[in-house]
Amino acid sequence: MIRCLVSSQLNYLKNSLMALTLLKGIQSRPLLPRPSTFITRKHVFFCSMQNTQTETTTTTTKTKQQTHSNFTETPRAKAVEKVLKDYEAIIGIETHVQLATMTKAFCSCAYSYGSQPNSCICPVCMGLPGALPVLNSKVIEYAVMLGVALNCKLSLNSKFDRKQYFYPDLPKGYQISQFDIPIATNGFIDLDLPLEFGGGHRRFGITRVHMEEDAGKLLHTGSGSYSQVDLNRAGVPLLEIVSEPDMRTGIEAAEYAAELQRVVRYLGVSNGNMQEGSLRCDVNVSIRPIGQLEFGTKVEIKNLNSFSAMSRAIDFEIARQAALYNQGQAEEIVQETRLWEEGAQKTVTMRKKEGLADYRYFPEPDLPEVIFTEEYVNGIRDSLPELPELKRRRYEEMGLSMQDVLFLANDVNVADFFDATIAKVPDVKLAANWIMGDIAAYMKNEKLSINEIKLSPQELSELIASIKSATISGKIGKEILLELMEKGGTVKGLIKEKDLVQASSLFYIVFKQEVDPVEIEKIVDKVITNNPKQLEQYRGGKTKLQGFFAGQVMKESKGKANPGLVNKILLEKLNAKNG
Repeated sequence: MIRCLVSSQLNYLKNSLMALTLLKGIQSRPLLPRPSTFITRKHVFFCSMQNTQTETTTTTTKTKQQTHSNFTETPRAKAVEKVLKDYEAIIGIETHVQLATMTKAFCSCAYSYGSQPNSCICPVCMGLPGALPVLNSKVIEYAVMLGVALNCKLSLNSKFDRKQYFYPDLPKGYQISQFDIPIATNGFIDLDLPLEFGGGHRRFGITRVHMEEDAGKLLHTGSGSYSQVDLNRAGVPLLEIVSEPDMRTGIEAAEYAAELQRVVRYLGVSNGNMQEGSLRCDVNVSIRPIGQLEFGTKVEIKNLNSFSAMSRAIDFEIARQAALYNQGQAEEIVQETRLWEEGAQKTVTMRKKEGLADYRYFPEPDLPEVIFTEEYVNGIRDSLPELPELKRRRYEEMGLSMQDVLFLANDVNVADFFDATIAKVPDVKLAANWIMGDIAAYMKNEKLSINEIKLSPQELSELIASIKSATISGKIGKEILLELMEKGGTVKGLIKEKDLVQASSLFYIVFKQEVDPVEIEKIVDKVITNNPKQLEQYRGGKTKLQGFFAGQVMKESKGKANPGLVNKILLEKLNAKNG
């Protein structure tokens, strides 16, 4: 108790000193939308992330192409492949996931990305003396959900700790985090590498998952004379996921991060948008000669705003460290934090890495322990949705190729759309082809997500059923699909409105009216008469020309003739005088 009182008094004094320090840096700037705090450049030693590249939330990049993140084979990648014949890269990742709670971790302030600076703050966010934190229970629920999803061992009794450091955007002078008793430990994540990177299954270990709060954000000016502090993000709940050093290439690291993004989106605990800072990855890279058991000196890389940037940054760092080894300068590899410069395509020193002693962790005196029961955990486990790994295995069992599986399971909304489609028409491959082909191409061109197009899974099912039953041809199906995606409506309604039912000897499904095949036979006769040269070649042995005649008939009928009936009549006509 005495220790807690002394700690609170010291914290009060420290906050007061910090407030005075900040006030010294305040400069008045006219025409600002809201009051902001300015700190002269001499006080600033924290670099903010740059939005140089973004990861889009829509999975709309495929016309029978690759599925996950886009990584290009470069000369650097080939050089790294050569380096890895003599050295082994050891890669681990620390990932911060911003939770999609309604309010912040320890106060009732809401947070919305893009809000006016310092419009989502209160005395708790600002670290004012006397303000006390109150834990948001949703943070615990989301932490348990992710811990279960990552196959972790959960701590039924954990606590919060203070991590001491001073940044201009951390007003308290410490961060509320978890140190020695994190909420989840010893887990793993399974994933499948895309075929273009060799394919195969991978399992990477998860060291720990712990809860903590975010810091604010520095907005650097173009002139470089001062920086503005935006505390909107201060106190926003985070889950930090620390991997085991199990990855050996930039591709594996990037795919690990992409899988984490999929998991948090499937769970609904975060939107996982890298461009908003909702998913941030710091990569630790070291190398060692092949056969050496001892790890080399690790370097941390920050400012990784896309999965492809992560892969390229790791490749650069592996090559940089290998060059120092080869030049006999391995001692120049020091434990430090480096920034990835997207423009220069290289890492540069940001600061020397602090050790654990610098943080001076101690238990958070203003918050109680976090205690929950096995029943609580089991209730959350039973409520989890089907996760990406289970979905991929289910799709495989349906007979889909790995390329199809990876594409469909990559985005939870695409997967849900696919599942809803095949629930009505169980033609798995045909549904996958429509989604991965015409629908994905349309979404990519229009820059829309699958939830933003007007087409519903039910109407895609109806469209597939209409083509399979020969009510309409595949060509007409594409025309209907485009209109459904642009304007909405129903398949039956468009078929009736535009009179698109193909002519056949079957009953019209829409109109329930029998049609005489005479009309199709007249078209076939006309096409044969108009192409005597091709008829002679066909009867001379070039039977592949049947496809030419069928195409001409479909053209004449404007795609409304039933292909099966067309071929049947064509064969009879083409071979009539051939015997």
